Amino acid sequence: MMDSFIEEKIFEKIDFTIAGLEKASYEYCKFINCNFEGLNLFDYKFLDCSFKDCNLSMVKLPQTAFRNIYFDACKLLGLKFEDCNTFGLAFSFTDCNLNHSSFYNLKIKGTKFMNCSLQEVDFSDADLSSAYFTNCNLLKATFSNTNLEKANFSSAYNFNINPEINKLKKAKFSANNLSGLLQQYQIEIV
Repeated sequence: MMDSFIEEKIFEKIDFTIAGLEKASYEYCKFINCNFEGLNLFDYKFLDCSFKDCNLSMVKLPQTAFRNIYFDACKLLGLKFEDCNTFGLAFSFTDCNLNHSSFYNLKIKGTKFMNCSLQEVDFSDADLSSAYFTNCNLLKATFSNTNLEKANFSSAYNFNINPEINKLKKAKFSANNLSGLLQQYQIEIV
């Protein structure tokens, strides 16, 4: 049985934890001020969609397709993005709270994180080359064997990235935040 196909629809102020969300392929849809908290989005497909002021915290994402998705001012706590369908996986985040989420082992080159809280997010083994972390809080975020080549951290803060176990060629940092690359050396910067 084929899933439904829903195109160019606006969903506004819907609590999908009560109303339910039809299993479908959503294309060019807008979700505004909706609640998805804790839903299992197994094998749902979202293509060229936007989510604004939505709560997607603790949503389960097995084989969920996010292709060219824009998240704006969303709460995305504890998501395991590595469970998503990786074919065409592409998204950007502006003013979002992604604390305790995971992008483990994902190839998400060029992803844009703008004004986001990324505290305790796991970026281990991910390819984030050419990604942007504009004005993002990376407190206790994990970077281990992560490809950060050409990534832009020039306005990011509270990060701790070990250059010995991550790829940083041509990554951008400001002079003010270089201490985030030196913490493992226990150097006192005055």
